[in-house]
Amino acid sequence: MKKPVLVIKFGSASITTKEGNIDERIVLEIARQTAQLQSTYNIVLVSSGAVAAGKKFLTKYDGSLSERKAAAAIGNPLLVRTYSTYFKPFNIALAQSLCERQHFANRAQFLQLKDTYQELWKNNIIPIANENDVVSNKELKFSDNDELATLIAVGFGAEQLLFSTSVPGVLDSKGKVVPEIKVIDREALSLAKKEKSAVGLGGMTSKLNFARLANQMGIQAVIFSMQTEDGILKAVRGETGTVCRPQVKKVSSRNKWMASGSLIKGLVKIDTGAVEALQKRKSLLAVGIIELNQELEIGEVFQIADEEGNVFAVAKAKIYVSDLNAIRKKKNTAVAHADDIVLL
Repeated sequence: MKKPVLVIKFGSASITTKEGNIDERIVLEIARQTAQLQSTYNIVLVSSGAVAAGKKFLTKYDGSLSERKAAAAIGNPLLVRTYSTYFKPFNIALAQSLCERQHFANRAQFLQLKDTYQELWKNNIIPIANENDVVSNKELKFSDNDELATLIAVGFGAEQLLFSTSVPGVLDSKGKVVPEIKVIDREALSLAKKEKSAVGLGGMTSKLNFARLANQMGIQAVIFSMQTEDGILKAVRGETGTVCRPQVKKVSSRNKWMASGSLIKGLVKIDTGAVEALQKRKSLLAVGIIELNQELEIGEVFQIADEEGNVFAVAKAKIYVSDLNAIRKKKNTAVAHADDIVLL
C-alpha cells in the first residue's frame, strides 16, 4: 500500500541556538522521532538554518543579499553533515535537495523533482530540502521556507504539513495555545504576531497563510514546537500545537500544482455575475472582467479577484489578453476554461 506523504518544516529559530550554532540536541530529536515515522510515511524534511549556521564565519555580517548567499554556501554542508551524523545511528540516509522557485513554476521540472523523490523513498532515503540560496534569482526567490514546504506538500499531495517554530503554536491574546483552527480567516490571521525571529525570514503570519493554502488543498497543517517532548510524534497525531483542519476538496494533482507552484503572472478582477458563474464551475468570460493589471500570454497563470479585490481563484489563460475592450466585443469569449480554474 502506498505510504502517505508527510512534510516537516524546521525554522532557523527552532534548530539553531541564540549564538547561531546548529542545536544538535534538537537534530537528534528530529532523527529519533522521524525514524519512528518512516515506516508509515514518505517523509520530506524542509530545513532552514544554513544561513544562520554560516553567517558567523563572515566578518561584519549585516544580512545583505550577497552575504546571505555566502553564508548559505558555508552553512548548507554544515547543516546536512549534522543531520546525517544524527540520522546514521537509525540507519537512515539523507539526500540533499536544493530547490529554486523555477523548479515549481515549470511543470516538467516539478515532475522530474517528484520522480527523484519517489526514487529516494523507494530506497528508504529521506530528502532534506532547502532553498538554493547561492544561485536563486532575487525576483524568483521563495518568500521563505514555509512556502517551499507548502509547495512540496501541495505538489506531492501530502497528508500532513508540520511547521516547527520557536513557539508552541498559535497563541491567543492571553498567550495560550489555540489548539485548533477550523478555518483560517481574518480572525485567525489576527492572532499572528508581526515580529520575526532574529535568524529566520518567516513568522506566524507566514505560517498561517501557507497553512491556509495547504488546508484549501485538503492537507492538515500543524504549527508546533520541538521544545515539546515528542513534538513531531504528537503533532502527527494532532496532540500538540495548533492543528489547522483541511477542507474536504477534490483537486487534481495538475490543478494543485497550478494553485501553488506556478508563477502568477497577473491579477484579474471580475464582477459579481462572473464570480457566481465561476463558483458554478463555468468558464471565465471576457465580459465579466472589470480590470486587468497586465497583459497575459496563452498558458500563463493569473489570480482572479472579486470586485473588492479578494483573491478566490487562479486560472490559466486560454487566449492572449491585452485589450479588454477588444476581446469583449467578441461574444462569449472565454479567457480561461472551467477545467483550468482552481477555486481557493
